[in-house]
Amino acid sequence: MRGIKWLHNKEEVDESMIRIEHLNFGWLHKPPLPPASCHCLLILSGDEAVLVDTGIGMHDVHDPQRRIGSDAIDAAGFKFLPDVTAIRQLESRGIAASAVTDIVLTHCDSDHVGGLADFPAARVHLASEEKENLDAGNPRYTPFQFSHGPDWETYSENDSDMLGLPSRRVSTSTDVDIRLVPLFGHTNGHCGVAINHEAAWMLHVGDAYYLRDELTNEHHPISDLATLRADNNDLRMETLDNLRHLTRQSVDLTYFGYHDITELPDNIPLLEDVA
Repeated sequence: MRGIKWLHNKEEVDESMIRIEHLNFGWLHKPPLPPASCHCLLILSGDEAVLVDTGIGMHDVHDPQRRIGSDAIDAAGFKFLPDVTAIRQLESRGIAASAVTDIVLTHCDSDHVGGLADFPAARVHLASEEKENLDAGNPRYTPFQFSHGPDWETYSENDSDMLGLPSRRVSTSTDVDIRLVPLFGHTNGHCGVAINHEAAWMLHVGDAYYLRDELTNEHHPISDLATLRADNNDLRMETLDNLRHLTRQSVDLTYFGYHDITELPDNIPLLEDVA
């Protein structure tokens, strides 16, 4: 993370051979807003790989109008960069698409799910509330991004605790302890994704905040955009309050969001380097 020390880096491998990498699978830029990343996770356990969100995919690059639509592309400033996609970055690491057994989603917005079709054999895990939101035809989602027929697995029961927040254990092909943490509001089923690794918690908060500064500035200007994009703004504000409390109280927690480029590792190229 730029200016923040990561606990988990590419070079660090624990005794159980589980490795977690922070990667960026896409860029958005709509001036005067700052560039926004698609900060995802790659979890490696033996020969198997798990992704947390998938960014902008190769199918999006080839057919952006049908899969996303010009209005959404223009509103968010989608950048279609083949070498930034998850499939290309995994291939560059010698990881085949077939090695991705599971994908855990924070939610189903276009910039988070574009890569799903590049890994058609993976099981896709998400909160049942989010799947219901998708099935109900919420116009924020684009049906063509799911036309390949994902192998869905949904979770509705809060069956465990994550540092005082309710969570839902995700069943993947690996032994990694992964949880969906309900952080509703941005969408009706938006969740964070928590990983318990090396006796500490890592929490990907998705779009629960756009910029980390929202945790310390309740009147940050980006709040206007966050309010506009929220399915339920009251729940979004409640979620932010819960995250503020959690991050003030928890010392054994690494946390980050999807879009704040200051939270990317230093080795990830910025938009001006790849565009």
